[in-house]
Amino acid sequence: MKCAVHPDVDATGYCRNCGKPLCPQCARDVRGALYCEDCLSSIVFGGSGAAQPAKPATSRPGAALVLGFVPGLGAVYNGEYVKALIHVCIFGALIAAVNSDIPGIWYPFIGLAMGCFYFYMPIDAYRVAKARETGMPVPELLPLKGIEGQLPTGPIILIGLGVLILFANFGLFRSHIFGRLWPLGLIALGAWILLRRTNQDT
Repeated sequence: MKCAVHPDVDATGYCRNCGKPLCPQCARDVRGALYCEDCLSSIVFGGSGAAQPAKPATSRPGAALVLGFVPGLGAVYNGEYVKALIHVCIFGALIAAVNSDIPGIWYPFIGLAMGCFYFYMPIDAYRVAKARETGMPVPELLPLKGIEGQLPTGPIILIGLGVLILFANFGLFRSHIFGRLWPLGLIALGAWILLRRTNQDT
């Protein structure tokens, strides 16, 4: 999600009053709650000049949670249209992988990935809506679009699924050598996660 005032800068929070996404330059922190400059000035100087209570944000966490069970709809409800497109593409690619010509040994992995991603979508929609309601930033469970200091996981997942389906379509999974060497992918993934964790700790 980009800042409403600076479209080229990632938002780090939402206005407690209007729900507008804000970057650090635009956000005004008032006792732990974030406000945009317009809302803050209207609250402080509006009407009789006394501070007025903030209006609730338009996003409702409960509604976002329910809509999140439909791929992409929870993200659309929160105004995250790029994330919604990525959700639909990833879920569609997982379904295509199940229907492609892959060995049966891959079915448990793909089924587990599909189940985890299906329940990730409503949880993520709920967390975003809750953060918008309170005006606080929310850490990405899975940084699909990529934010500062984190890789864009969404494109990486789509590339991996695309390679998997492409190999299946060309019958490369039937190769005896590939059937023996596929655990190298798990080793490489584990080494990459361990390397990132080590770099973060140092």
